[in-house]
Amino acid sequence: MIHVRHSAIAAVPLHVAFAYIDDYRTVPDWMFGVSEFRPIGEFDQGLESTFDAAIHIGPSTLRSRLEVTEWVQDRVITLASLDGAANSSTWEFTAHGEDKTEISVDFAYKLPGGLTGRALGLIVEPFVETAVKNTEATLRHNLEELYAKRAR
Repeated sequence: MIHVRHSAIAAVPLHVAFAYIDDYRTVPDWMFGVSEFRPIGEFDQGLESTFDAAIHIGPSTLRSRLEVTEWVQDRVITLASLDGAANSSTWEFTAHGEDKTEISVDFAYKLPGGLTGRALGLIVEPFVETAVKNTEATLRHNLEELYAKRAR
C-alpha cells in the first residue's frame, strides 16, 4: 500500500471538527473531487456505516463503496473501500487547547502490479498528493468559517 499522510491545525474545538467531518452531507464540500457521498443501508454514521461515493479524476468519474471500519467519537474515523480500487483513509483528531484541533489524515491505496501499476502510479500519485493537500486546506477553511459564524 502507498500512504500519503498530512496534518494541520484548525482553529476550532475538537468536537466541532469531528462533527463536521463525520457528517456525510458535508463531504462533497471539502473532499477534493468528491461529487457524491451518500449512505447505503440503515446507518449514516459510525462503525459499519456504508456510503456510495463518486469522485472526479480528470475527465473520469470513479464510483466506490466505502465502509466505516473504525469510529471513535472525537478521536478517529477510518473508511475503507469495499469495491473498486483498494483504498482507505484514516482521520485522527487531537485537541490543542480548547479552540484548536490537529486533524491528521493517512490516505492509503494499492495499485495493480506490473507495468500497468507503475504506469498508473505516475498518474495517480501526484493527483493523490495534490488532492490531500487541497482537501486539508478546504476543510480547514470551511471549519474555521463555520465556527466563526457560530461564534457571532
